Amino acid sequence: MARKVRRVRYTLDAKGIKRLPQEEIVAILRGADDLIMKGGRTMLYKILKGSREKRVLELKLDNSPVYGFYKHLTEEQIMARIDWVILEGYLDLEYDYRLPLLVYTKRGWQVEKDTYSDELLHDFDEMLDKGINHFNMRHLKDKNRELILILLDKIQASGDRRYIPILEAWEKIDYKKVRKRIRQVISQLTQG
Repeated sequence: MARKVRRVRYTLDAKGIKRLPQEEIVAILRGADDLIMKGGRTMLYKILKGSREKRVLELKLDNSPVYGFYKHLTEEQIMARIDWVILEGYLDLEYDYRLPLLVYTKRGWQVEKDTYSDELLHDFDEMLDKGINHFNMRHLKDKNRELILILLDKIQASGDRRYIPILEAWEKIDYKKVRKRIRQVISQLTQG
């Protein structure tokens, strides 16, 4: 006979928060990105607080672009904001065996993929501004396809030919469908 799994219970409490600025919603969703189906609310709190806890550092969560975003707030204030984001339908919790882990809702993923694609485009701009001409694009190969297509749409919409060397380097290493879209973007940029 199988043993009953004792799930870790949780209670969400936004402590009366009625609204959060968009900047805070974006930061919480960005912090959750490394934790999707891997971590829960407490670990997200530690990222946003800027915890130097051993486990946070081992997992390299201190590399998150929003690490320490709420360093000036208390645990209760940060958890209330995280809970608000969950209660408002940007994030959800799903059990994996006995632990409740963070997942994006459709609404939250819409915000996150736009934020993350902007971040990747900014990284491209920094490489170009620094005069880097050898582009290692392997980190993009297994990223979410929707995210990648949004990034490519933004590059195309920019009309900036400076991105062509990056796109050419990226095209060499990615999957067939992504390579096809990259070629389309290169073609648009060279024509425009």
